[in-house]
Amino acid sequence: MPQVDYSINYLVDMYSRGELRLPEIQRQYVWRSTRVRDLLDSLYRGYPSGSILVWETDEPVPMKDAAVAQQPGGFAGRKLLLDGQQRLTSLTSVIKGQPVIVRGRRKPIDILFNLDHPDGPPREVVEVDDDVDNLSVDEDEISDEDENGDDANGDSGRSAAVRVSNKTFIVSSRALAALPNWVSVTKVFASSSDREFLEKAGVDSLHHPKYEKYTDRLSRLRKIKDYTYVVHVLERSMEY
Repeated sequence: MPQVDYSINYLVDMYSRGELRLPEIQRQYVWRSTRVRDLLDSLYRGYPSGSILVWETDEPVPMKDAAVAQQPGGFAGRKLLLDGQQRLTSLTSVIKGQPVIVRGRRKPIDILFNLDHPDGPPREVVEVDDDVDNLSVDEDEISDEDENGDDANGDSGRSAAVRVSNKTFIVSSRALAALPNWVSVTKVFASSSDREFLEKAGVDSLHHPKYEKYTDRLSRLRKIKDYTYVVHVLERSMEY
């Protein structure tokens, strides 16, 4: 079985152009935003992220729509995505800023990045190396009420703030998005300039003590698009 190496950026462009399609036998997009958060964290740290399986065929295979918008297909041959739909759909949504369509509803995937995240390995398991669902309940996601400290006991707001400060990525909320050190992953991917994010974080000059740390981290975040997946290609001679 031949294989090629493609960057995430190249695969996302292929997916958006409709060059990679889904066969009818594929399931729907099912990932929660917390799973996308963990995928970004895994890629940011350079962890292995599995491989992609594609079948290249000229057969008139029945296909289904992806959960993100694709351009009308004008390709003579077909590249059908057999394994990797959850990862590529998630990455396309975040990088292109496109909502996913889940059960007929448009849903944005809005993930925030912590410019002040702790150094070293994560304190939780974040490695994502396949498309398998994580069916556990994500109890550590923080509600707006928790972040603002609006709770009956007066303590959970403070403990939530500590948990949040130790994270590198988190699903967006109004309260977190307003904080100076949390920036939109989609906005970072869409811009080649750090100015907007540095100004939000209060870094107003090259001599600011956090200038180098923040710019290095923003550069590292953008390099997720350069991560290379091994793409295994099933040959045309195979039957549907």
